[in-house]
Amino acid sequence: MVHRLMVCTTCASTWENGKKIGISGGEILFQELTGLYQSWGDRSNFDICAIACMSACSHACVVTFASPAKPSYVFGDLPSDAERVGDTAAAILQCAEIYRDRPNGLMAWKERPEPLRNGVIARIPPL
Repeated sequence: MVHRLMVCTTCASTWENGKKIGISGGEILFQELTGLYQSWGDRSNFDICAIACMSACSHACVVTFASPAKPSYVFGDLPSDAERVGDTAAAILQCAEIYRDRPNGLMAWKERPEPLRNGVIARIPPL
């Protein structure tokens, strides 16, 4: 079964006069994730992709786990600052493994890594 990890790259952007300035927190998180993803053993079961905006700006940074027969999870309020982005990225991939291993995709609060425990924005039923 194919799973997808989507990362909002507009999250935690700085804007001036309607133009984005510098690199966003979402881009930093995506870069960290893609670096870890290259050595991650589960690449054959997960695609990772950048999404221009997930419209959860008040909860930056945002990622989503999705799969055709499972509910999609949208997580927000994920740290992307230099001191914590490595831990955040590792926790996301750890959570991705839990999601992958569940036939129904459901993840209990207590089994999720710390950065993903309180940041659930939505659990969207499968189509």
